[in-house]
Parts: sequence; structure tokens; C-alpha cells
Amino acid sequence: MEPPRRGGPAVAVMGMLVLVVVLCGAADGWTGEIHGRVVCDVCGDSSIGPEDHVLEGAEVAVLCITKSREVINYQAFTSSKGIYTVAETMPESDRWESCLARPISSYHEHCTRRGDAHSGIKFTYNLSSGHSHTVKPFLYKPASLPMYCS
Repeated sequence: MEPPRRGGPAVAVMGMLVLVVVLCGAADGWTGEIHGRVVCDVCGDSSIGPEDHVLEGAEVAVLCITKSREVINYQAFTSSKGIYTVAETMPESDRWESCLARPISSYHEHCTRRGDAHSGIKFTYNLSSGHSHTVKPFLYKPASLPMYCS
């Protein structure tokens, strides 16, 4: 004799309904990403050349204002490739409207002074869900320039 089956078609249909409800709820979400690089401008010429190198562990702050006027502050550190990333998933009604990215500090022993004239970069975030905004690189320069930079 065969044991009684549990569930059956009614349970399968109910499981699919739960899955559909969960997936439909996720459709209202919005995901945004901001990334950029931090570079040591070895010669202090405000351009990135072959003598320059990325800074690992540099700290960057990103401040965003949402559509609902909430202010959200993010802190990021650069990877071994000098790249920082900030990402968020939230309801579409709360998505980022504008952001300000600014360098905070560099822990590299030879390159700790901010090299660019701007203390931050302000931008409007008007990208659809899943798209990222790239911020121009932040530059730091050494306390003393090498002789080959003259």
C-alpha cells in the first residue's frame, strides 16, 4: 500500500502564489550604486599619468538626499585597486536624488595631502534601478614632489 501524499496540487499552487507575491513586492525596489577611484598624483600636476598610483584604504564619504528628503551618509574605503563603492536598495519612492562624494583621508605614508581643488563632487542621481554613477577620481599628492617631476 502506498503512503498518503502530502500537499498535492493545492499546495503547489499556493506555493506559486507566495512566490509571485514576493517577486511582485520586489519590483517596487530601486538599487543604486556610486563608485570612483582615489589616486596618488605623484607629480602634483592634477592629471593621472604613468607615475601615479592608486591608493588602497583611502576613506571617502558619500552623502545622498532621497526623494523623500531623507539624508543618508555612507562611508567607504578603497580596495587594493583604489576603488570605492557605495550601493543601496530601497523603495523607488525613497531613491537618491542628489549626492555629494568627498575624500576624507588617505593612509598612504607618502601621499596624504588632497591634491584637487574641490573638497567634494556634487551630482544629481537620475539613473534607473541597477545603474551606477562613476565619480571622477580624487587626487592626493605627496608632501614633497620627486626630482623627476620638475
